[in-house]
Amino acid sequence: MSETIYAGLTQLGGATVQPKTPEEAVLERVPNPNPGENYVVRFTAPEFTSLCPITGQPDFAHLVIDYVPGEWLVESKSLKLFLTSFRNHGAFHEACTVGIGKRLVDELKPVWLRIGGYWYPRGGIPIDVFYATGEPPKGVWIPSQDVQTYRGRG
Repeated sequence: MSETIYAGLTQLGGATVQPKTPEEAVLERVPNPNPGENYVVRFTAPEFTSLCPITGQPDFAHLVIDYVPGEWLVESKSLKLFLTSFRNHGAFHEACTVGIGKRLVDELKPVWLRIGGYWYPRGGIPIDVFYATGEPPKGVWIPSQDVQTYRGRG
């Protein structure tokens, strides 16, 4: 079979230059092999980093992305490159978390998506940010994200 679901991908299977910014990053997608079937896809990025837009200091988060695919799945290498493009990007926690969710929604048109951004403390206060496109479809098992809130020494 000369035509596969991977035929149009430009990043998978080869050397790829790290994008300098999230805007420059290319999110690639492949056809959902189970169209019409509601199921959850989860990506966990426990070492997400970005920069404070004011101080330039690094910020760290544990991201959990859950989505119910429509016609498309995100290709995982392109997602990793997109997420790592934030390493030199200055934005507040809310802008990063919600921006990632919205970019995925724009590219994939999922049935449902949620992202949890569990950020480590800045200035002594952890900031957790959550975004969802609405209620998940009925009858789909949505696992808990199970990321504990920051407890410090406590």
